[in-house]
Formats: sequence, C-alpha cells, structure tokens
Amino acid sequence: MQIRYCKRCLMPDSRPRIFFDDNGVCNACHTAEEKNNIDWDARRNEFLEYVEKYRRPGAEYDCVVPWSGGKDSSAIAHKLKFEFGLNPLLVTFSPLVANEVGVHNREEMLKLGFDHIMVRPNQRVSRHLARRFFDERGNPKIHWDAGINSAPVQVAVKYNIPLIFYAEHGESEYGGRVLSEEHRKIRDYTEVLEHQIGDDPRNWMDDVVQERDLAPYLYPDLDDVASVGIKAFYFAYFFRWSMYENYQYIADKIDFRLADSGRTNGSFTNYDSLDDKIDDVYYYMQYVKFGFGRAVRDACRLIHNKHITREQGLEYALQYDGEYPTDHLPDALEYLGLDEAEFNRIVDLHRNDEVWKFEGNEWKLRYPLSADIFNR
Repeated sequence: MQIRYCKRCLMPDSRPRIFFDDNGVCNACHTAEEKNNIDWDARRNEFLEYVEKYRRPGAEYDCVVPWSGGKDSSAIAHKLKFEFGLNPLLVTFSPLVANEVGVHNREEMLKLGFDHIMVRPNQRVSRHLARRFFDERGNPKIHWDAGINSAPVQVAVKYNIPLIFYAEHGESEYGGRVLSEEHRKIRDYTEVLEHQIGDDPRNWMDDVVQERDLAPYLYPDLDDVASVGIKAFYFAYFFRWSMYENYQYIADKIDFRLADSGRTNGSFTNYDSLDDKIDDVYYYMQYVKFGFGRAVRDACRLIHNKHITREQGLEYALQYDGEYPTDHLPDALEYLGLDEAEFNRIVDLHRNDEVWKFEGNEWKLRYPLSADIFNR
C-alpha cells in the first residue's frame, strides 16, 4: 500500500474512514466545495424554527452546550446567548491534565453570565484508564471521549433540557463516514457509538475499574433520553464552519489567551486545543499511528476555508508536523505513570509497518510529505 495525499489539501488516505475519489480528492475537500452551494440563509431560518420550537419561557435553561472553554464551543455559546436570546447551560467534562490557558479562558467566558457544570470523574480511575488506553490503543483519551459524549446528555436528562448544540460533524467536515444525510445535522447514540467512542464503557471493567466507577462515561438510558425528547444538533449544519473564524469571533468578545509558547506543539497555530496538556501526546500519537500530525490537520482545515493556500500549508507541515511533544511532556508522563524511555518504547509499539520503516537506526515515514507532492 502506498499512502496518497489529497490533490487539494494535504490529508493522506491513511486517515481513518477518509475517502478519495477517482481524481485523488478527499471527501473533506468535497464538503468544503459543497458549502458554496448551500443556501445559508435558509439554514439560518431552519435553525431559528428549531430555536422557537424548543425555547422554554420560564425554564431555567433553553439548551445544553458541551463546552471545553475553547474557541469553537465558546463562540457557539456566546452566539446562542447574545445573538439568539437563549440561556444555555455549559457542560464541561474535565480535561485529563488541565492547562492554565484553558482555565483562564473558561473563567473569562463565565464572567459574561453563563451557568456551568464541570464533571470531574474519579481521578484514580481516569489515570488508570488513560495509561491502559495509551498502552493498548495509543490513545490516552478514549475514556475522555466517552465522557464528553455522555456528560452533556446526562445533564440534559437530569435537568429536563430537550436541546443540545454540538459544534461540527467531524465525519463530514474533515473526511469520514457519514452514516446518513440526517446525521450531518443530528447527533444520536448511533453516531456516538460508531464514531466517538467505538466501544461500550462497561467493557473497560478490570481489577481497578468497577461498573459504578464508569457512571460519568455511560450514555443515559435511551428511554430516558426519549422521555425528555432530547434533540442534539450540530451548530455547523446551520452556520458555515471555520475554526479560525471562531477564534477571531471569541477573541473579540473575551480576553482569550493563546498558547504561551506562541504555537502549540506539532503545529503552527496557537489557538486550538489549549485546555489539556495531554493533547500534545494525543496528536503526536495520531502522527505515529497514521502518518500525519497536528500541523497537517490544522493546515487542511485552513485550506478548506481558503485561509491559507495548499503551498502555505505544506510549508507549515514540513516544518512542524510530527514534532516531539516536549512542551507538556513531564506533566503527561506524571499523569500516565511513565518515564520518558518507557513512553518512547510504547510509542514505537504503535507504529504501523505500512506507514513507517526502521532505517539508519531511526524510524522514517515510508511516504512522507515533501515538496514534490504537487507532482504526484
């Protein structure tokens, strides 16, 4: 198998679930192109119809917003409250290793007058699962993915709030498997299980983790979800999505701090995924497992929205993609209970032979990005 790169952006076909057409163009690029043909005024009106349908005069909250405190979820929450007159309840599933930048940005947002619930699960269990999933799957955030999907719905059920607004549908926005046209707009348990978690948390029980420890990670009973009449929508279905424009929007509203180092490890951006110190390891492992890292991810998203050219994206990727996660590594290692030598040993266990080769006493990508990508 030879890894191919999209002819319009930089995404390789080693990305899980991505699809390339016969001309070598990925489905994320097709989605970006299709946005030019969407009647966004009609989508906005559809959104307003849902808002009026679910608005609850006299109720404590009109909707739930899954909220990290980052640019995207904060931009959504701000617009819902101040542009559309809703009273959203913000729900955060705690980052594994909280970053001071993220703490600051959440506090600045809350000063504007939002109610907020932070779910912080049993840390003994969380650390155990993070280490286990790093060992087994090369991803220390599997359980966190479950938590961010379950906690907002749990809160919606308990507070009887029938409306949830998620950010974007990643499978269509960035290249993946779209279960149905309706799933571009609505998030349901099928979508969560198929693309967000891929597993039932009850399968995680072991000599440390008992079923009662998994409560924060379990999706509510579907009968309870139905009894409240919960609908979960993707905000990006109704309004054209751009991570950079979300940053510009929220930076104009609050004192939104950026990465202290001027950019995040492995990329050229300084405004994305700032709340969790373990994210540097997470994105590095993406590079290890699939051959593309954070710089390619960020570049493709900016290319799709024409904020940078493919040539500019390639320049950034060649400079930063796959950078070793030094910035917060001591904190991540402490959380995982590892020293750096053991960390590197586990990292190498997750290298795919179709992506990597060991040559000259070092690991090298078999099909790396290079300046001749435009000639392939």
